Amino acid sequence: MKKIILSAFMLIGLAFSAQAQDISKNALGLRFGDNGGFGGELSYQRALSSNNRLEFDLGWRNRSSNNIYDDDAIKLTGLYQWVWNIDGGFNWYAGVGVGIGSYNRDYKDNRDYNNETFVFAAGDIGIEYNFDIPLLISLDFRPEFGGNDGYYNDNNNFDLALALRYQF
Repeated sequence: MKKIILSAFMLIGLAFSAQAQDISKNALGLRFGDNGGFGGELSYQRALSSNNRLEFDLGWRNRSSNNIYDDDAIKLTGLYQWVWNIDGGFNWYAGVGVGIGSYNRDYKDNRDYNNETFVFAAGDIGIEYNFDIPLLISLDFRPEFGGNDGYYNDNNNFDLALALRYQF
């Protein structure tokens, strides 16, 4: 009986390892999303193994809101991701992480400035396609929780983004 159970575990492990696809050691590019007004982010991915990686995204913004205020903000997000192969160059991934940001809100009616630093927790789930050329395209959903009422409404943000990255 022990041999049958051991054989079953070995077969399952072999099936999962056969599905694994090596991910690029490094990928650098842009992530285009809503992200609470941040829009684009500079994105870097670093592989840790054949199916795990780190992702770091740096976002910034400068916006005006109906002649009421001007915002300047910067945000850094770090994620740990697990990657699974679907078929060929298609992968799906999920991850968790944290981030920190800072924003400066200048009200145009001479009210006081609103300067704050915030931290948040983030999740991530998405799909990607790894082309034969060194291009990786992905679509992901990233909920962020925490922050503060001044920057995030109700202390959360939900971001959908398209990313293009050069792999090396």
